[in-house]
Amino acid sequence: MRKILLIFALVLFQIPYVLADEGMWIPMLIGKNYEQMKALGFKLTPEDIYNVNGSSLKDAIVRFGGGCTAEVISPDGLLITNHHCGFSSIQAHSSVDHDYLTDGFWAMTRDQELPNEGLTVRFLQRMEDVSDVVLKGIAVDTPEGDRQKLIAQRADSIEVANTNKGNGIVADVRSFYYGNQYFLMVYEEFSDVRLVGAPPESIGKFGGDTDNWVWPRHTGDFSIFRIYASKDNKPASYSPDNVPYKSKRFLKISLKGVHENDFTMVYGFPGRTQQFLVSDAVKLLINQSNPNKINLRGTRLDIFNKYMNSNDTIRIQYASKYASVANYWKKWIGETIGLRRLNAIEKKQEQESMFEAWVNTNKDLKEKYGNLLPSFRRLYAEVAPLSLVADFRNEDVYAVELLRFSSNFSKYINDVISGKGDSATIETERKDLVRYTSSFFKNFNINIDYEVFGAMMYNYHQKIPLDYQPEFLKNIQEQYGDKWMQMASDIYNQTAFADSLRVLTLLASSDTANVKVFLNDPVFQIYSQFENLYRQKVKPRYYEIEDSLDIFYRRYVDGLMKMQPDKEFFPDANSTLRVTYGTVKGFEPRDGVVYDYYTTLDGVIEKSMNKNVADYVAPKRLIDLYKSKDYGIYGVNGTVPVAFIATNHTTGGNSGSPVLDGEGNLIGVNFDRCWESTMSDVMFDPDYCRNIALDIRYALFIIDKYAGAQNLISEMEIIE
Repeated sequence: MRKILLIFALVLFQIPYVLADEGMWIPMLIGKNYEQMKALGFKLTPEDIYNVNGSSLKDAIVRFGGGCTAEVISPDGLLITNHHCGFSSIQAHSSVDHDYLTDGFWAMTRDQELPNEGLTVRFLQRMEDVSDVVLKGIAVDTPEGDRQKLIAQRADSIEVANTNKGNGIVADVRSFYYGNQYFLMVYEEFSDVRLVGAPPESIGKFGGDTDNWVWPRHTGDFSIFRIYASKDNKPASYSPDNVPYKSKRFLKISLKGVHENDFTMVYGFPGRTQQFLVSDAVKLLINQSNPNKINLRGTRLDIFNKYMNSNDTIRIQYASKYASVANYWKKWIGETIGLRRLNAIEKKQEQESMFEAWVNTNKDLKEKYGNLLPSFRRLYAEVAPLSLVADFRNEDVYAVELLRFSSNFSKYINDVISGKGDSATIETERKDLVRYTSSFFKNFNINIDYEVFGAMMYNYHQKIPLDYQPEFLKNIQEQYGDKWMQMASDIYNQTAFADSLRVLTLLASSDTANVKVFLNDPVFQIYSQFENLYRQKVKPRYYEIEDSLDIFYRRYVDGLMKMQPDKEFFPDANSTLRVTYGTVKGFEPRDGVVYDYYTTLDGVIEKSMNKNVADYVAPKRLIDLYKSKDYGIYGVNGTVPVAFIATNHTTGGNSGSPVLDGEGNLIGVNFDRCWESTMSDVMFDPDYCRNIALDIRYALFIIDKYAGAQNLISEMEIIE
């Protein structure tokens, strides 16, 4: 009977299918999805999405900074992205006297636009499948070390041949399907990107952590930047002589609005998904990794929150840090709940049973794929305790800012003390550390950090086996008992790393005596003990297992694709440009709870009346505009649309991505997922997975009626 059921399951698995809303598709191959997109309401052609011989929508999309997306919305290089994507730039320009976080910022003329050191944007010029070149002559039985070496050499060669840094051209070869396929991405990178506008936090972060990852949402999550270029429209370092960039394409903005079941397309740079994980990996995620990371970040947030609520200077200093820590803390909570609700482990096990049955139908298949599932089980059992230590290293040890700060001195200390570093290298390192030190202490509070240190050391001591604890932790209770904060206070009173003046004084020269002070410092010694333990007892085997898992996943994905030859598989997100599409749609997250597909300004005002939630404070000017109904052309049915949800498959990196209608017009800016959707990085559920987008009409309303920045509105092409 069991054999009959498995054969029936395999027959079902051969049926060609793709969930209409699932998938992050490669733009140059989007023609495979075209008929389905047309059926949902797409009115353009595949060439309108991606075209290397003429302008296409891709030419209006940029990778913004290290991990967001933005889009060009005017002929003069104007960009819109999320407020949280531009947050660090807004914070960097803020002070108690010019608090752009609280008050917002608007450049009414171009000479008021603010440059941002280190901020870059990248346009994808073209992509190319280079699998044949990268994988040429590599057989199934090629030793893995030789395989990786050959691939790295060939990828490097391709990148060098396609890179021209002087002209801002950057090439990147990326692996897809766990190394079964390789694509070359060629980008044009611009480094003069200036802050143009940002609403106050009370709009751009309305709802704060209370509403993060939650629907219904009322957040005006957007900020405005501009790309500048040389006078010949090429990438150039910041200069007052630079001029606004003229892009090949900019997005037209539609005021027609959205309705349920309308087609939507999100075009951006999603960060990372893991749809091919086996059941053992999902089990480790749900039962060990996520719960530990959630607890550790929750502890940090409680400490941050206490100090930020007591002092405006600290609030500004730690605003970006708090948001960064809180974001994935809440995401992991939702992801765990979602995967449990979906019975993800059991569903993965069902897929593995089907795979096993398919493998057993053929001797050759059994020889090629038969060892995969047992190998996964063995390796995940072995990696679990190592993964525990690795998670605590990242979320506990490196959560302490002074430990992270001191880690940056490691190479400098070694080069001086060992005598192996040449004088030019040492001098460069010293100057870099001087600059880094000056930057670090601008947003550092010793009282917060010593409290985080005490809490993190206590957690590590309680949760990690003694074999993986450094000597100072093993002996700590003999000296301090349970007085963890006293221990933290003593260490922070002794360390030079807590005092910027002392650090800079010691960095005045690379004298051996000065460097030995750093070497023998208690904070650096604690960092060194943790790091040496990790490198000796965890890292070697942990990385070996990770490498082995990559090999087995490559074969497993290859097997899944051969088992289901008629299914269109999308590659996991890897920060490369992707298209995802779906429809505007509400959902029912729980029994008796029905969510509509949109929110309005009415909801902002209603929430702001709840004086018990600090995240629900709307600015007075917004309330006045609501009372007077001064909505301009952006009002609908006596209010202003704020946000909407759709069934697009998104993840981190899609923040700031354009949400486009069937004609390619901008109707929204993607900024989040519903809490019930966060498991979509591992497993997609069309009934629950919803991306959250800012309705573009709300952004325009804020720019125009709230900020009075008609200078920005006038350069956009708006379709009424």
